[in-house]
Amino acid sequence: MPLLKTGIFLQINHITVRYLDSILLPDLSFIIHEGENFAITGKSGSGKTSFLQTILGKYNIVKGSISYPFFESFTKKYHIEDPLFTSRHLIAFVPQEAHFKNKQNMADFYYQQRFNSSDGEEAVTVSEYIRETFSLVDKRIYSSGVRFSLEWIISHLNLDDLLNKTIIQLSHGETRRLLIAKALLKQPLLLLLDNPLMGLDVTARPFFYRLMSQISRKGTQIMLVTAPDEIPPCITHVIELRQGRITGEWTRDAFVFKETAETDTIWQPDQNKILQLTKNNDNNKNDFECVLQMKDIHVKYGNTAILSDINWTIRKGEKWALLGPNGAGKSTLLSLISGDNPQAYANTIYLFDKKRGSGESIWDIKHQIGFVSPELHVYFKSNSSCLDVVLSGYTDTMNVNHKKITKEQVIHAITWMQLLDTDELKDQKFKQLPAGKQRLILLLRALVKNPPLLILDEPCQGLDEDQKSHFKNIIGRICSDPDRSLIYVTHYPDEIPSIVNHTLHLKKGKVMEME
Repeated sequence: MPLLKTGIFLQINHITVRYLDSILLPDLSFIIHEGENFAITGKSGSGKTSFLQTILGKYNIVKGSISYPFFESFTKKYHIEDPLFTSRHLIAFVPQEAHFKNKQNMADFYYQQRFNSSDGEEAVTVSEYIRETFSLVDKRIYSSGVRFSLEWIISHLNLDDLLNKTIIQLSHGETRRLLIAKALLKQPLLLLLDNPLMGLDVTARPFFYRLMSQISRKGTQIMLVTAPDEIPPCITHVIELRQGRITGEWTRDAFVFKETAETDTIWQPDQNKILQLTKNNDNNKNDFECVLQMKDIHVKYGNTAILSDINWTIRKGEKWALLGPNGAGKSTLLSLISGDNPQAYANTIYLFDKKRGSGESIWDIKHQIGFVSPELHVYFKSNSSCLDVVLSGYTDTMNVNHKKITKEQVIHAITWMQLLDTDELKDQKFKQLPAGKQRLILLLRALVKNPPLLILDEPCQGLDEDQKSHFKNIIGRICSDPDRSLIYVTHYPDEIPSIVNHTLHLKKGKVMEME
């Protein structure tokens, strides 16, 4: 039975949106009625995030207009005539990534800082962050009553146990819950969420679905960017974007039926090019028996145990999946391997048959590891080109030193980019790319030096289905090398490459299962 149409909540009339020299949304029209919740799908770079941010009021509309009847009704009902009170006061946006600042109100956290307990003192706690956010909310928003009280938010987002934790020590799932809490403190009538399920473990997704339904029942309408196979039950409609244009609109049920009926073609990489790129000219790289040996590993921050009694051996050529819910300790465990956690020196760890702390430098370690993590892109400079980011894989730094890069390495990096159809991006600014394309560039950064160990921490975050297909096939071919080892972290079992043959499952900092 078709959904009954109600009054118009928000209307977009033939808008054209420009950012710098690019047209993000050309001649786009769209209507949300009262009571409707929309999911936005589409391939990486189709304009999904730009669409949300345009509704929020971030981008310049050079043609057309957006009307906000819900805002007009609110100001009329509660007699608000202040011209500085705008629709943005009634809209909250939950971004893909957190942009936290330290106690000096500066966003200068560095990548390893979350693993350094003394440096963690520069960050505010969750409790302090929530209180500061609450103090900045325009109190006129409460004219219609408090739909999301502080107590409700802390309880329904399971923040009680996190209140004394510093924000940079939160897991991905914990950070996502905090960002949603910040948004709800605004009592929004419209909640915009950019890929909110990205990085959440399997058990957290039903929790998120329930939360969205509870928020919707309290009178907040929802628009979210998500993957086609992750449409929350509270969503009533789905639109698909392609190159900034709406190419389809469905009810949720019709869209789910359509997705179930469709099949994807499988992309296959150029095997000869992969063999050429992964030819190992450094015989010393594989002169070891075990990639990793960990013995009775313990990591604590203050009185909180993060890892306990971890024993793990990875032999040369083994491919492992590292699994566990958000907050299980996976990122901390990886930081001990990658050389980013100083507590590695207080534990018994062997990397490539050499004991940590026996005279090797952090650069000796990183030279043999290709690493991808969900938050790595945040730490590159805004003026870095995509080619610069790929080339930085040779030096294991966030900023490439061109004096240390040879002409052959540049050619090698561009050839890698061609393999993943990203060579046309080489001169573009990395930070201006959509999230999916940023992830592909970071994967190339990990692969470019042909390391004996690949650590891929949730590498498919932000990738569309075609990109995931490319990625899985590339990893499968690269890791078919019997001397290459792999540690693969994901919350999605279907993303694990078929070449993986061992599993370590963590829960609350302890090994629950190993096979």
